[in-house]
Amino acid sequence: MKKENDILKWFDGEISTEEIKKSHPNEDFSALEKARFYTKQIEVPQIDAEKALADFKSRRLIKKEEPKVIPLNFKSFMKVAAVLVVLLTSSYFLFLNNAASFETQIAQTETFNLPDDSEVILNAQSKLSFNKKEWKENRNLELDGEAFFKVTKGRKFTVNTDAGSIQVLGTQFNVKERDNYFEVKCYEGAVSVTSNQGKVILTPGKTFRVVNGEIITIKDFNAKNPSWLAKESSFDNVPLWQVIDELEVQYDILINAENVNTSELFSGSFTHTDKNISLQSVTIPLKLSYKINGKKVEFYNYESK
Repeated sequence: MKKENDILKWFDGEISTEEIKKSHPNEDFSALEKARFYTKQIEVPQIDAEKALADFKSRRLIKKEEPKVIPLNFKSFMKVAAVLVVLLTSSYFLFLNNAASFETQIAQTETFNLPDDSEVILNAQSKLSFNKKEWKENRNLELDGEAFFKVTKGRKFTVNTDAGSIQVLGTQFNVKERDNYFEVKCYEGAVSVTSNQGKVILTPGKTFRVVNGEIITIKDFNAKNPSWLAKESSFDNVPLWQVIDELEVQYDILINAENVNTSELFSGSFTHTDKNISLQSVTIPLKLSYKINGKKVEFYNYESK
C-alpha cells in the first residue's frame, strides 16, 4: 500500500517527482506522468455560495421537505479517478509489451523465430501465442491449428492445445489440433504428449493421433518434414470429414457432404496449388464426384446424380 499512497501524494503535489522516483526506482513513471498531467487539466466546478443559498430558500417556500444533498468530495473523487487511470494505463501497456501472437488465414502459412531462435512454421488458419516476459524461464506456447517446430536445446519447451500438451527439450515435431482431431508427429529427438487419453513418448517416425476422443494406431513414417511444408496435405487412414476440413482450410471453399459417408477413411494427398486437382485427388479414390458453385462445393456418390 505504501507505493499507492506515495502515488496519491505525488498526484496531490505533496511529494516531488524526484522524491517518488527515488523511493520507487523500479517503477516506470512514464504512463503515470501522463495520467497526472491529464487529471490536472480537469477543473473542479466553482460554486456561487450566495446564489446557492437564495435558490435553496426559494425552494423551501414551495416544498416543506427536500431530499438531503450529500456533498461530493471532489478531491477524493480525483484521487480515485487518477488511480483508475494509472491502473488501466499500466495494464494496457503491460499487456501489449508482454503478449506475442502469430495468426494465419485460409491458404496462408507463416515462418518465424521465437526468442530462443526456435523456428515455427504455422499452417493455414492457425494461431500461436506466448508471453515474451516469461519466455526465458518458461518456454510455454498456446496453439490453435497446426504448426511445425524446430526447437533449440534449452529449458523445457511446451506447446499447449485444447486436446493436449506436448513437451520437449530440443527436437522437431508437428502438432495438428482441429475440431475432434489431435495429432503429433515426431521427426527428431523425443516428444512427450499428454492428453485426456494418457501420456506417451514419441521417437522419430512415431505418430500419436486422437479422433473423436479415440486413440488411432498409425504406422511409422520416414519423412523428414510434414508434407504441408511442400504445399501438399497427406493423409493415412484419416476420416473423410477431416480431409474436407483441410480442403476448406487450404482453399476458400465450403464443402457440403451431407449425402456421403464422411466417416469413410481416406489415404492419399492433395496439392495446395490447384483446387480442381485437389478435389479430384480426394473424390476419385472414394468413388465420389463433386460440383462447384462459386465458393460452394457439393460431394455426392456417382449413382445419386
